[in-house]
Amino acid sequence: MSTSSSSARRVGRVGAVALALCALVSGCTIATDDGPASEAPLVSETSAAPVPPVFPPTSDAEIWTTAPPVEALPAEDLAAEFGALESTAGGPIGLALVPVGGGPPTVLGTWTSGSAWSTVKVPLALAAIRRGADAVFADATAAIESSDNAAAENLWGSLGDSAAAGGAVEAVLRQGGDAATAVQRERIRPEFSAFGQTEWSTQDQATFAAGLSCIPDAAPVVEMMNSVAPEQQWGLAKMSDAAFKGGWGPSVRGGYDVRQVGIVTTVAGRVGVAIAAQPNSGSFTDGTAMLDAVGSWLESHSNQLPAGHCL
Repeated sequence: MSTSSSSARRVGRVGAVALALCALVSGCTIATDDGPASEAPLVSETSAAPVPPVFPPTSDAEIWTTAPPVEALPAEDLAAEFGALESTAGGPIGLALVPVGGGPPTVLGTWTSGSAWSTVKVPLALAAIRRGADAVFADATAAIESSDNAAAENLWGSLGDSAAAGGAVEAVLRQGGDAATAVQRERIRPEFSAFGQTEWSTQDQATFAAGLSCIPDAAPVVEMMNSVAPEQQWGLAKMSDAAFKGGWGPSVRGGYDVRQVGIVTTVAGRVGVAIAAQPNSGSFTDGTAMLDAVGSWLESHSNQLPAGHCL
């Protein structure tokens, strides 16, 4: 996807977002979200500090309100087709769908949970913007659009000590509807960030994404998810209308986990989506290619996904 086409696509979505994944590597080089291999550095933070838009404040206790979702393809039919896709994917893949406005989750594939990696920068950015306003907006933009790790650490530090920071990010998760995920406060793997090691299932992640879509002051973060660096335009970027953030890193089980969280807009409404892959080859490049296949599959089924609306 070219930069110009990505920009054009974003322009058409800005209005809907206001209302309602390191320069990537080539070949078989592998990179991590929270500690890139020396031959594959992350995209650096942009030098220009964007001006944050003004949105009404939302308290940590506010809960998003929703409308009933529309009818969609039965989950068993989606499961059968996704199973066929996974059988040729080259490793475990996973997908979770939660309609905006509520409704039962659809969880497909054999990959169902793992480290959040940089997908957790989404609730982290929102928590920090609420606490720091203009002072942290540039770091939030870099953390989401370029997956800049130093910027994300700045956001974490702006929230206080590890206990306070973890609590602030969890409050955002709860507001988005994720009632289960506990944000990791300590570096259980010293070479990686604490928050990046948060265990986050695809189901809870998709639930949060659906809820995020309806939080008024989350609109700037969602728009950042509409503007990720061209080198990170994989997976959900295969869809015609998706806001997303990626995460990647070495799994404790071996190989690489590559995942994305996003909000997809269809003709029937919006749906929170989480996708993930763990290539048998251990290659990061193969992982992104697997997510490309998932994104293309989702696009071909976009009018059958369980979508809905906020009130």
